[in-house]
Amino acid sequence: MEPCIFCEIASGKKSAHVVHETESAIAFLDIHPLVDGHTMVVPRRHYRRLADMPDEDVRELFSAVRAVAQKVLQGTGCEDLTIGINDGPSAGQVVPHLHVHLIPRSRGDGGGNVHSIIRRPTRFSLDEMRDRIRVQEARS
Repeated sequence: MEPCIFCEIASGKKSAHVVHETESAIAFLDIHPLVDGHTMVVPRRHYRRLADMPDEDVRELFSAVRAVAQKVLQGTGCEDLTIGINDGPSAGQVVPHLHVHLIPRSRGDGGGNVHSIIRRPTRFSLDEMRDRIRVQEARS
């Protein structure tokens, strides 16, 4: 099995353009940025997907995301951010280590919102879909 590049960055074995570090998370610039300041925040411990993380680690990760978001806004002078997770291969996750993208945005930048990612007709009414999701609570 190939070593995880994000684990190598988190441990200091591989270099990156680090912009923020905590005991549980590290943030660095994306090597294939969509725009200046495109940053990723990753947990230091290896998790493939958000559902794999214990609650405390999720809290720590998103605390780091919030702190980094403010730094990116100030450092780039952008107006806003799109913050996203590609959670699994079908969602576009390329590196199998959970990571949160912070993408600086400005009015008129040509980018879309999350509704522009995928668009296809739905199969279920909102009531049916709500019930299909809610039933999972009982199974958890």
